[in-house]
Parts: sequence; C-alpha cells; structure tokens
Amino acid sequence: LKERRKKRFEANDPFALREAGRRHFGDGDYERAYEYFTKAADLGDVAAQFILSLMYRGGLEGVEKNEKMELYHSEEAAIGGDPIARCSLACHEGMNGRLDRAVKHF
Repeated sequence: LKERRKKRFEANDPFALREAGRRHFGDGDYERAYEYFTKAADLGDVAAQFILSLMYRGGLEGVEKNEKMELYHSEEAAIGGDPIARCSLACHEGMNGRLDRAVKHF
C-alpha cells in the first residue's frame, strides 16, 4: 500500500497530492499542506480547490485571508461539480444581494 501511494504521489496524481496535503495539515505542517493542496488543485482536483477556498476564507493556518482567492477557488470547485462549493457560492451571492446568481448555484 505504501509503495503504491508513493508511485501515485511521484506521478503527480492529484488525489494522492491532496491526501498528502491532508496528512500534513493534520500534522500541523500547514505550509506543506498548502503546497500539496495547490499542486492538486493545479492538476484539477476539485476537492483541493474547495479546501484552498476555505483556507483563504478565514486566513486559516498561515494562509493570509484573501476574499478574491477564496472566491476564485470556490468558483473553480463549483465548476468542477463540488456541491458544497456551489452552496457556499450561493450563500456568498445571496449575502451580497445577487439573488438571481444565488439561485443558479442552488
């Protein structure tokens, strides 16, 4: 199992990179977690996109709060089909008075 995971990681498998990010995050190594989430997102991993949006939303664990980057990653995750990202965007649009756009995300 460990050897298979290593091969996937070395092949830049987005899922393996995201999982490496989760492991580093759980271990408190937020800088490395951010790096792996970013790599996974760059390779099209929708869940990594949404995790990055959450990190930017709250300035979570060493990532500077940045609403523009939060929305960018939320939108990328929503475009990729992440239902929680779509809900998050709907709430954001609704809170900003853009109900027509909010409804589209629901």
